[in-house]
Amino acid sequence: MGEGRPEVAATLRALNGALGRPAALWVKETSARNLRHRDFLAPRAALSAAFPGGQVPPEAVSAVPSLRGPAVLPLRLCRQTPAGLAVQVRRPEAFQRLLGPLPGPSPTAAEARTGCVVLHCPALRSPAALRPRHLRSVLLADHLAQLLRAQGVGVRLVPALSEERSWDVLRQLRIYWPSGSGGSSLTDAISALKAALGRCPCAAACEQGLGTAEGVICKVHLKSFVEQQGLLGYDPNLDVLLVTEGTLQSLAELQEAVQQCPVSYPMALPASRFPSSSCCSIVHVVNCEEEFQQQQLDVLWRILDPGAHTALQKHLVCGPVKVTNPSSPIGADQYFQLRKRQMYEASVMKYGELAQDEAWTEVIDILTVAAIRFEMLSTAHRSQITLELENNSISTKGTKSGAFVMYNCARLATLFNTFQRAVERGTYPPLPPVSELNFSCLREEGEWLLLFNYLLPFPEVLQQAAQLPPPSKGIRITANTETVCKFLIQLSMDFSSYYNRVHILGEPFPHLFDQMFARLQLLGAVRDLFHSALATLHLPPLSQI
Repeated sequence: MGEGRPEVAATLRALNGALGRPAALWVKETSARNLRHRDFLAPRAALSAAFPGGQVPPEAVSAVPSLRGPAVLPLRLCRQTPAGLAVQVRRPEAFQRLLGPLPGPSPTAAEARTGCVVLHCPALRSPAALRPRHLRSVLLADHLAQLLRAQGVGVRLVPALSEERSWDVLRQLRIYWPSGSGGSSLTDAISALKAALGRCPCAAACEQGLGTAEGVICKVHLKSFVEQQGLLGYDPNLDVLLVTEGTLQSLAELQEAVQQCPVSYPMALPASRFPSSSCCSIVHVVNCEEEFQQQQLDVLWRILDPGAHTALQKHLVCGPVKVTNPSSPIGADQYFQLRKRQMYEASVMKYGELAQDEAWTEVIDILTVAAIRFEMLSTAHRSQITLELENNSISTKGTKSGAFVMYNCARLATLFNTFQRAVERGTYPPLPPVSELNFSCLREEGEWLLLFNYLLPFPEVLQQAAQLPPPSKGIRITANTETVCKFLIQLSMDFSSYYNRVHILGEPFPHLFDQMFARLQLLGAVRDLFHSALATLHLPPLSQI
């Protein structure tokens, strides 16, 4: 056929082009009710604004079903309806193209690499024990790193974890953050920064005997620099910063990460006092309580190294984390242990003595990580999170929880294990090659919902989640870091509804095999989708619950 994997964006572009208007007139339907009648719609209001009287030329309407393209869905019908211009997809062909093998090799992420991002998480420099508010920014940076890597973007994580303290809670949460104590290159970078301070017109020596904190090297006037450069988005209270060895070490780590950042398109950079710098984006992932301090560091770096990379600094700010009725401030490790105990109790309540078996230890651990990651990441990063710590605040039943997502992933594993055992017993023949499957058997509305709302848009969902758009004004950016969690929750709800309603492994009668095999091929793709999405959260699939 010579056609590639269909995409939502490519299909919408083709539909808009068919009507000869630059405006985006078409929308993809998502609700089960609307998908019974149409797959894409150009709403009546949009048509009225684009065409006199809302009347689309008949020749444009008749041309829509013949639209072709390497990533355009096969279209069957286009007709006028009271809601607007409605299009239906040729569904059996769409199933074939999405569930069958791709016609040619797709570029790997490494081949498609498009630059580098340094993700800086100041919470990991906190000398005190980590708290849930710190955990939120660390989990978000960890997830964002996975999303960027999936798009072929090089990622550097800063700072390296100090080897002098315990980071057990990060390991328990499956956060894979680099560790190390630096070396001669870091020492050299600190020396270069000190030399730059000596030449800096904004820096002044600190007079002794004025209550200056121990270890202060000098003071730098940030406010005057911000005003001179016309920088927008900074706190108006930025004024004088007392620079310490720790301040310079933080900058040196960032500088080193930028120099090591792999990029495939080196650009001509303005002169920098620090040679060998690659052009990459720096994203400071901070909680709202750290934002002011990070702005100070941002401006100081701009002063000491006015290169292209320091001008590309962005701030991704997490909203507050409110803990209800804590008897005392709760640490991140206490929060993890509390959720683990609650998950164990909820599992015992649901599964009885089975959940007390040693084999369930790893299952409980993974369910706990899923519960915390979804609790922290399924809300938009700029919004407040409220943590309910009472005993009844976590369960294996709630449809909005990480445990519910993992439960449905495990149901798919159980389905395919059951099918494989039945094949080995001779109950069913093996699953035939996809080219021999009859996808016209897939007529249940839940099957089209799984394909059209999840399998089709998933690559584009990952792309959107990894986007770091430049700030419209100032230095703050907004990212769609909640997208994958919300996608998985909605997928789990629609899959669960379908799976509860439809019997997949039926009686072993040959006349029923066509439908069973087509359904297994569909659900195998759904299983793989679960695995790919969970990998961006560092969550392994469960084979049992």
